[in-house]
Amino acid sequence: MAEITLLLGANRGDPPATFARATALIAERVGPVLATSRDHWTEPWGFQDERLFLNRAVLVGTDQPPEAVMEQLLAIEKELGRERPAEGHYASRIIDLDILFVEDRIIVLPGLSVPHPRVHLRAFALAPAADIVPALVHPLLHRTVLDLLNTVPKP
Repeated sequence: MAEITLLLGANRGDPPATFARATALIAERVGPVLATSRDHWTEPWGFQDERLFLNRAVLVGTDQPPEAVMEQLLAIEKELGRERPAEGHYASRIIDLDILFVEDRIIVLPGLSVPHPRVHLRAFALAPAADIVPALVHPLLHRTVLDLLNTVPKP
């Protein structure tokens, strides 16, 4: 069973309630939730919005391959009302589910890059991840999640 670190993010609707539903669906369709971070409220990244984002990391155990997990996450997003803007644009959202890490694996597939290609630049992703996998080593940068968080570039 592989351990996958996911990031949940939202700033529309009722993020805590949406996260509860998303986490239940993840447990049902992907695998058992092994750990959950505390909640982190952060400013939007890459665009302006008056609403803060709620971010939470979840560690999930699964026997599914990462590409199947990503398909499940996209289906859960859609089921919960996620609408995607034009490609490449950041926007407010009701739910966002990302794979940050699959243990110490490097995965490059169409539509899926693990570790997440911008995780090392995003305190909003690293802080929740550091709550549950602080000693996990980024397989490309060879630094722990906690070290990356402590040295993340300021916006």
